[in-house]
Amino acid sequence: MILTRKMLEEREAQRLAGYANFSSKSKGRFHEEDRDEDERLCFQKDVDRVVHSKAFRRMEEKTQVFRAGSGDHYRTRLTHSIEVAHIGRDVARRMGLNEDLAAAICLAHDLGHPPFAHGGQDALDEIMRSYGGHFEHNEQSRRVVEVLERQYPDFEGLNLTKETLEGLMKHQTAYDQAGKEFEKAAHLEGQVANIADEIAYTNHDMDDGLRSGLITVDELRQFELWKQGEEAVVRKYGELEGEIFVRRVISTIISLMVEDLCQMTEHNLKENGIRTLEDVVNFQGQLMHFSEGMRSMIGGMRKHLYDNFYMHPDIVEGVDRGKMMIKELFDFYMNNKEQLPVTFLREGDALEINVKDYIAGMTDGFLVEEFEKQLGKR
Repeated sequence: MILTRKMLEEREAQRLAGYANFSSKSKGRFHEEDRDEDERLCFQKDVDRVVHSKAFRRMEEKTQVFRAGSGDHYRTRLTHSIEVAHIGRDVARRMGLNEDLAAAICLAHDLGHPPFAHGGQDALDEIMRSYGGHFEHNEQSRRVVEVLERQYPDFEGLNLTKETLEGLMKHQTAYDQAGKEFEKAAHLEGQVANIADEIAYTNHDMDDGLRSGLITVDELRQFELWKQGEEAVVRKYGELEGEIFVRRVISTIISLMVEDLCQMTEHNLKENGIRTLEDVVNFQGQLMHFSEGMRSMIGGMRKHLYDNFYMHPDIVEGVDRGKMMIKELFDFYMNNKEQLPVTFLREGDALEINVKDYIAGMTDGFLVEEFEKQLGKR
């Protein structure tokens, strides 16, 4: 049996919770499209458009923590986004939310991330502030999908649904738009993407840190979250060693975090009488978050990762070099705009916006190549 879009929408109506986003009730897209031309659900189309974008493919060679290409098994910005999406789908499914919408936001949330991770973001922010602006990669992700990607003859961008765009605009974690106040939180699928991001990077950064040898299991054993994960693994498998031991503990920690999140969110929904999407939209604050105990455990682990992994001299050295290259290359393009691709010389945008867009979209490797080619440096 072939399921039509209408049949799929009817299944959503039966399966999803009342506070979810239903494909049949989407606010639509800024550029109208004939829905009858396609049998896919609207948020499913968003997922497809993100995955088939050039910006998505470029994340394969953008730094997560280690520079892309420095090891076969370290995460890149692309594999990070895929892991976020899988966790997001899991949480959305458990909570009766729209999995496609959650996945679309998860997959797109880092499309605007510049090369060399948060060092690249810091460099572009410093530069743009000197021109009276600023740079924030979540805002740049939205610019990518609304303006910079060109795949259609009639409009710029990917023309994603307004629900996906809202999730991108309000994407917020401990490291992304931290402290920024939104009048109202994102819908629950957007909140899923926020938490899935934190679950993913907390755990895969532990994994990459252990793989690199920059942190050790003995260091992590001082934290309650690791202890709980390890105890659960020993109960199930007995004593394990090496890579299999680490994989099983980290997998267990992800499960502990997801379970805590779902239990706490269910409590919040019931306590606040949340039954419909309108209830979610009108609620002041976050409905989806960890319990206080889990937040405390994650906070201790994250601080250790920041102090001993992200700020390790081996990591900082590469980040600082990336920042230097971005700043010097930015100055070069500002003084030699003829070296910018014509497609980035957009009418109506100041030159610094053009340069920012070009550099933010670069991969680590291409940035290094351009730096050496244009400035003759290594």
